[in-house]
Amino acid sequence: MATVDKLTPNDSRIQHGYADVKGHKWHYLDVAAQGQQKGTIVLVHGWPDISFAWRYQIPMLSSLGFRCIAIDCMGYGNTGTSSNISDFTFRHHADAIAGIAKAIGAHRIILGGHDWGGMVVYRAAQWYPDLVSHVFSVATPYMGVHEQYMSNEQLVKGPLPQFGYQIQLSSPDQKVEKVVYGEKRMRRFLTGMYGGKSRSGRFAMTPEKGVDLEMIADEEDEIKPSPLFNEEEMDYYVKEFLKNGINGPCNWYRTRKANHEDDQQLPAAQKSGPKQPTLFVQALYDSVLKPEMSKGMERQLPNLTRGEVPATHWALWHTPQQTNKLIKDWIEGVVLGGKSKL
Repeated sequence: MATVDKLTPNDSRIQHGYADVKGHKWHYLDVAAQGQQKGTIVLVHGWPDISFAWRYQIPMLSSLGFRCIAIDCMGYGNTGTSSNISDFTFRHHADAIAGIAKAIGAHRIILGGHDWGGMVVYRAAQWYPDLVSHVFSVATPYMGVHEQYMSNEQLVKGPLPQFGYQIQLSSPDQKVEKVVYGEKRMRRFLTGMYGGKSRSGRFAMTPEKGVDLEMIADEEDEIKPSPLFNEEEMDYYVKEFLKNGINGPCNWYRTRKANHEDDQQLPAAQKSGPKQPTLFVQALYDSVLKPEMSKGMERQLPNLTRGEVPATHWALWHTPQQTNKLIKDWIEGVVLGGKSKL
């Protein structure tokens, strides 16, 4: 891992930017292009994560001549949070991305996403086809627009039993929020989410059941550090998450109905899927966004390039060399080379 240049929390390359969009102040990390700027890439993180998710990718993207804007999504870091569920939707984030692009004077942008951020960038490409020129998504396959609504419960009983954790995270009685609060528990929660195991051998989360809240609350059962983080990075994540607590991040799982309603409003020409050249990087060992979920994506994304990495869900940090190489090759061949796909 040491061979990949990565940002540190207080990296001198990072500028902190803010943009007011629809009355909300959005925060983003802004890293300049090295040499002559060839374009702007807007990066969107997932759950539970922050703009700093892209620490291994930004130096590489910057070295290729791209200004990088990594946003803190709603509920996270210095963007803050909201009690309004519609503020957590894909469309709201698509509008925020368009507002940020306008604020920085970018007329065309490339979008990159991971986890929920992957869904955001696909939909943003559909809402703003003239703004978004290219899209890449790590771990998250494209999920199409459906006329019929399916609740979290219906999805879990049907095609996606591994989405069981979403029922817990979206619970109306705030099961997760009641347990995950304060510095100690937030640190245990995040360490567990990123692969730290407890001394008794328990995992912090299973796809079918969700977060092991008893384990998070049992402060006697030590959780070993995540192999994906150093101490400085984990301290930074804990500090960022304590700014808003866990309710905002959990609200993303309460948006299924609102996202479905927004999807129905997409212009007819965009409903079938993004037409932009798109790179999808499959994390082969992702236990939630499993490889079979991406079957048939070519039908909806005519300009799709596929890649895969031998990584868990956290492919941005687990296999940074391989993840970066796939993105770099695609940028050089498609974005800069003018091909529609590799």
